[in-house]
Amino acid sequence: MSSTRHNPTLGEAASGFLASLSAEEGVRSQQAVYGFVRWYGWERPFAELTAHEVANYAEQSPLAQASYAQNLEIIRAFLTFAKKQGWSKTNLATHLKTKKAKTRLPSSRGLPQTTSLTREGYNELEVELASLKNKRLQLIDEIRRAAADKDFRENAPLDAAREQRGHLEGRIREVEETLKSATIIDKTREPALKVSVGDSIVLSDVVSGEELRYTIVGPREVDPTKGKISNNSPTGRALLGRTQEEIVEIVAPLGKLKYRIKQIER
Repeated sequence: MSSTRHNPTLGEAASGFLASLSAEEGVRSQQAVYGFVRWYGWERPFAELTAHEVANYAEQSPLAQASYAQNLEIIRAFLTFAKKQGWSKTNLATHLKTKKAKTRLPSSRGLPQTTSLTREGYNELEVELASLKNKRLQLIDEIRRAAADKDFRENAPLDAAREQRGHLEGRIREVEETLKSATIIDKTREPALKVSVGDSIVLSDVVSGEELRYTIVGPREVDPTKGKISNNSPTGRALLGRTQEEIVEIVAPLGKLKYRIKQIER
């Protein structure tokens, strides 16, 4: 049973939730939960959190594609836990909506869309593509063996292998197109005064002094577990073009969060 008081702040509620998990789950869940809490304010009473705010969280916050679904599930688990503890009258987890995918409109001039990637991100995609193609050969062999079973009426292995290959081919096409249109971010340049895509930034919270480290990358390289945020996220947009020691403001439901750019690394 959690020892957290009956009307906790968001920070206290987060600590209570993480303490209820195993050590491994706690480590895996900490970043997503703390990111959620930081967005609304550590000292804000949990009971004041509204369904409307939670419903808009995925749209407004800089959640990343790479771990997007996993992070949402962790936050839903946190909100469900809070309801069981009696910290909120309703289960706010039911209001946490998945961000709607933006429909990419075809270019009227037929110009190819470029993707910005760091050299590390480009190399990782090349490794993934090679692995996917190896797996494709294995699946083709599995399909061939499964098809040898003449009873097609209930051939579950064949159906599963075909479905898996469909997903695999889609991912192969996606990676190939990304590599084909990629623009490599040059990180060998002399250190610049202004933040740009590919830079790592150390931020210091003006109020609490808490330090955060982010690496600004293109949308396809986003990974919050490694501190990689999109240049299109609210935080990324606020940092781009700014200089060391400059104070930046990031708009959140709580208000404006202020950070000092302590260090820019390239």
